[in-house]
Amino acid sequence: MKKVLIIQNKRIGDVLIASVIANNFKRKFPDSEVHFMAYDFTLGVLQENPNIDKVISINEKELKEIPNLLKLIRQIRKEKYDIIFDPYSKTQSRLICKFSGARQTIGHKSRKKFGNWGYYTHPTEGLKSSDKFCGKAIEDRVHLLEYAGDFEPIDYAPKLFLSESEKKEDWLGKYKDKKVIVLGVLGSTPQKSMPYEYVAEMVDFIASHYDVYILFNYSPHQKSDALKIYEMCKHKSNIILDIYAPSIRDFVKLMNQCDALVANEGGTVHIAKALNKPTFTIFSPYVNKLHWASFEDGKFHHSIHLLDVKPDLYDNFTYEERKKIEEDPRELYLQLSPDIILSQLDVFLKNNL
Repeated sequence: MKKVLIIQNKRIGDVLIASVIANNFKRKFPDSEVHFMAYDFTLGVLQENPNIDKVISINEKELKEIPNLLKLIRQIRKEKYDIIFDPYSKTQSRLICKFSGARQTIGHKSRKKFGNWGYYTHPTEGLKSSDKFCGKAIEDRVHLLEYAGDFEPIDYAPKLFLSESEKKEDWLGKYKDKKVIVLGVLGSTPQKSMPYEYVAEMVDFIASHYDVYILFNYSPHQKSDALKIYEMCKHKSNIILDIYAPSIRDFVKLMNQCDALVANEGGTVHIAKALNKPTFTIFSPYVNKLHWASFEDGKFHHSIHLLDVKPDLYDNFTYEERKKIEEDPRELYLQLSPDIILSQLDVFLKNNL
């Protein structure tokens, strides 16, 4: 029996798409024991997954402290893993792999000239491009499986699993008389967030053209900003503000009962796709769409990026200018005006409502 560990110490979307490794490994080796290490705030997307036998919860801040890291390494050594997959390859996870005692450790080489200090028994190169329907972010993770055997045919689609009791929970209450669109009014970071007035215009467009409810979704610390957007909207009666999912797992259960997601690129988009809900994704100007756009057919899953409509804006950027955009993309975000977004959003809604 093989004993396997997958380390994905990053954000919600990254954890969900890395679970594809567990799904494919368990399918080929049903008797294997698969463990998954992830940050505590991401674990909601791993619950009820029958392909993961044990979840190891870690705290992002605590893991940066050397005594805690050493304690975790000792814990991992005691598990005696056969294989460790390290898709994100951060400093902490590389050290865990190096001193894990596992027979096979698989992760990406460091891009730094002198950064590959024997962290992995099987150091890999990240894919330079992807021609898969799933997108490069998922293919990069699945690529690690090639070093552990032949897993063809690969199932590239991330999946979420709900218990029967979770499916029966009533999240929508009095709002079940119309379809519900979940609207991510803010991105996971300020850099991924649209200008507030653009979001308000999008809300009013949906409310005036479609007989639906619009459920505002945001992180707990973003509530005051979400209320600012709410006050800018004209069609407030269509907006749901009194339903809120306080945890990632709660959002999974809530999204499962709604009809579509419109949001900035991020973890909620990956969750909706894993639940087989239609998604309309708005990419921040600095995010690489080719990397994160997954399973897009232009109808059920559709996205928009400034590069799609105004490619000339990206023609002459220097490296320094590119980094400046990543730090503050608002000037470019203003170029992705509502009239550009709404024409495509209208087609998406007509296709899926």
